[in-house]
Amino acid sequence: MKISVYGTGYLGATHAVSMAELGFEVMGVDTDANKVAALAAGKVPFFEPGLPELLEKQLATGRLTFSTDLEEAARWGDVHFICVGTPQMKTSHAANLGYVEAATSTVAKNLTKNGVIVGKSTVPVGTAARLRELIAGLTPEGVEVDLLWNPEFLREGKAVDDTLHPDRIVLGGTNARTEAIMREVYAGPIAEGTPVVVTDLPTAELVKVSANAFLATKISFINAIAGVCEAAGADVTVLADALGHDVRIGRQFLDAGLGFGGGCLPKDIRALMHRSNELGAYRAAALLQQVDEINMGQRERVIDMTMEALGGSVLNRRICVLGAAFKPLTDDVRDSPALNVAAALHLRGAQVTVFDPEAGDTARASFPTLSYATSAEEAVEGTDVVLMLTEWKQFTSLDPAALAKVATSPRIIDARGKLDPAEWRAAGWEFRGLGRTAA
Repeated sequence: MKISVYGTGYLGATHAVSMAELGFEVMGVDTDANKVAALAAGKVPFFEPGLPELLEKQLATGRLTFSTDLEEAARWGDVHFICVGTPQMKTSHAANLGYVEAATSTVAKNLTKNGVIVGKSTVPVGTAARLRELIAGLTPEGVEVDLLWNPEFLREGKAVDDTLHPDRIVLGGTNARTEAIMREVYAGPIAEGTPVVVTDLPTAELVKVSANAFLATKISFINAIAGVCEAAGADVTVLADALGHDVRIGRQFLDAGLGFGGGCLPKDIRALMHRSNELGAYRAAALLQQVDEINMGQRERVIDMTMEALGGSVLNRRICVLGAAFKPLTDDVRDSPALNVAAALHLRGAQVTVFDPEAGDTARASFPTLSYATSAEEAVEGTDVVLMLTEWKQFTSLDPAALAKVATSPRIIDARGKLDPAEWRAAGWEFRGLGRTAA
């Protein structure tokens, strides 16, 4: 079985390499010649632990190739995965489906043998049904092609493991032939015990966005409660620990702080909000609106806390920002809360220095007016306040006593709830945290 993968961004590159690791011949295709050239040379154009080594390994086997010839990939492959982006429209919260439609059309028009088109991109419910109509009018006569939906559940920083050892495989809109083919594609994970959920197209489309919406809601819930804790003199971290012991709730995603960002959660919940309104499901749309507003409000809260810590103004004050990526173990700065806060403080006249172990280059490309350091110690030196905005282990394990010696004024705002207030205060730091007591 030959597998083509359309799109070699974060999802597509990881999927192509992983399919080769599972033993298939794979061709990854993209219109971006630079991206294709880099991958063909064994260079991953983004940071993802474990992927560079796996890419080199699979290129060496000869099973994995990359190309810009989208039409040839359609003629060559038996199973065609659509892994292109669905960014937010510039004029609304709706998802831009242009890339999905273009890739699907290219496959359908150029098929020379029976095939299966597998959607992995995150799309609004109802998209797959429209694509089936599109395919029906483009497929050459005598060629049989089916479209199904197989949503992705990758976590940045753990994408390889999530692909090779997924916690579930969802197949939407299959028939006997296509389900058998997909079970062959995922024979390895299935043999390990990964459950397979076979369902209809709309349910499969909704699984990914619903999962993201639930996680976003959980994050915004604890951030809303953090505000109550601050007003009442309670500690949201201890509260979250207590809540997490309830197996119905769990501790994951209950860290009060700066909130979520990245290329998926924000745009996916907004796309679901938009689609819910279109379908007349107004309660879901209203809930997601609140989740989004709470999340964005956390950034304003951290800015306000910084202003308060510096006496009401940040003008000409030196501020250290630890973190640029939207989360640890990635260099992704799309909709990064950390950089959003850093840029806002810069616009208020602060001298902002940013350090991130992996995202320095991507941050500099997006926010060139900020200053960047090559280490946490360099970033902290001479600052009036330190903001811990991305919870890298390198930051949570810093020595507060050593850092206190290089800061002009040892003040720190822990916007991720990962530092021990007692330890930092004992080292001479003025410590503040979201949803935590002031002393």
